[in-house]
Amino acid sequence: MAKGQTTVSDFAVAPRRSRSVEQAAIPADSATKLAELSTETRNADQPQEPALLGPETDQPANRLIAPTQEARRERATARALQREDSRVRLRDLKRARDRESKHYVNCPLDYDTKMRLQKASIENDVKMTLIMKAAIDQFLKDNGY
Repeated sequence: MAKGQTTVSDFAVAPRRSRSVEQAAIPADSATKLAELSTETRNADQPQEPALLGPETDQPANRLIAPTQEARRERATARALQREDSRVRLRDLKRARDRESKHYVNCPLDYDTKMRLQKASIENDVKMTLIMKAAIDQFLKDNGY
């Protein structure tokens, strides 16, 4: 059998049933089954209660399976608003992080100063940038900035 010659039209597909046909068939079947089960399981000792049959008992199950168009729309709107809020919060967090870390200062250092900075960084297990940042911050505080 050649693999490259198979197309979608080679497979038989059954047509979809409409929702109204499915919903009409399900309550009728379940109502008759409930009536049969309730008559079989009843004992003479137990008080007889009216069987809960009809559209009231099947309606909640059908709502869970096939909600109304309005309920679907409300749920979709709520989900979209939640996603939008999350997206905005994430964007704001990224902007705040970028504001804190994107302001670079380049300064040329002579060889001896660079070696002293590197030695201090290695001995104290701290990045050179943190040492420079702390030194600049200390200088600015001492001079009233």
